[in-house]
Amino acid sequence: MRIFRSYIFTWRQLGIFKLALLSIGAAIGAYWSDFFGSILGFLIIIALISGLYMVYVVLRQ
Repeated sequence: MRIFRSYIFTWRQLGIFKLALLSIGAAIGAYWSDFFGSILGFLIIIALISGLYMVYVVLRQ
């Protein structure tokens, strides 16, 4: 089983996948808000760095 292989999805499938991830993130954030409140700054930094990296990768192609 090769985990790291190329996949091809339609835009509808990616939309459903993103909706699922958004729902999971909202549920975790609502349920564990006290836990994540103490490390919120760290999570924002990780989100910014990974987002900027993805922008760099997309613009480089």
